[in-house]
Amino acid sequence: MHIKDILSANRGTTMFSLEFFPPRTPVAVQTLQSTLDQLAPLRPAFASVTYGAGGSTRELTQSLVAELTQSDVFDPIPHLTYVGHSESEIMALLTRYAAAGVSNILALRGDLPAGLTDSGTFAHAAELVRCIKRFNERGLHPDPRGFGIGVACFPEGHPATPNRMTEMDHLKAKVDAGADWLCTQAFFDNHSFHDFRARCELAGITAPILAGILPLTTATGMKRMAELAGGTRYPARLIRALNRAGDDAEAFRRIALHHATEQCANLLDHDADGIHFYTLNQAQPVVEIYSRLGIHRGTR
Repeated sequence: MHIKDILSANRGTTMFSLEFFPPRTPVAVQTLQSTLDQLAPLRPAFASVTYGAGGSTRELTQSLVAELTQSDVFDPIPHLTYVGHSESEIMALLTRYAAAGVSNILALRGDLPAGLTDSGTFAHAAELVRCIKRFNERGLHPDPRGFGIGVACFPEGHPATPNRMTEMDHLKAKVDAGADWLCTQAFFDNHSFHDFRARCELAGITAPILAGILPLTTATGMKRMAELAGGTRYPARLIRALNRAGDDAEAFRRIALHHATEQCANLLDHDADGIHFYTLNQAQPVVEIYSRLGIHRGTR
């Protein structure tokens, strides 16, 4: 379903969506299948599928997207990054996705693979958005509107753009280029999100913003998240609570889950357009958050 139709169907409510990454091993395949089975009753609005640095999981991503298109539950939105790709390669990927019946794309810069210093054909994600729009204008998609386009945003700031005003200019450029919706990087302090949403309004950015929530499960994963995100800020009260857990892994999980649930409840209270769970291919944290919030389906 085109993202505009998804958003229209959920107007006036907070919609829920999920992110998965393509499995690389037989065991990971089984884990993901179990996760999908457990999350299917929640009826998410869509499921995004990640794309490794420089397209390192290109085929795996496409395989998972193709599998999900056959599901009547998980409407897949593949990530598409431009780092390391030529425009012709991107057009070829879009052609393949259109033929498979994929309705939406999440357009991203992507991470630079080890040893690569040049992003390739495009310098900014806005250029990738314009590339997708050019594809749409060619009428090569079964939907006459072409692909719905999502882009990333960063409530706590992008590590490559320390000037927050410049960063907002870059985001506005992506929206002006044709982005239909925004999805935030994972954050752990809702004050950052609310301030970011207000700044978007001041900048004339009216596209719906989905709040990215990552339920932490281990201390190692917490540190890894900070590294991958280029400096995720964990609020002091969360760090203090997790420190009290010490080496008790189950206590860590319960504290982190409580924090994520509080984040979601606050977002619901403030009428967030959507909540996008970074599942890390794990079902239980999301299932527990739904249960604690009293949610039975993918909207509230």
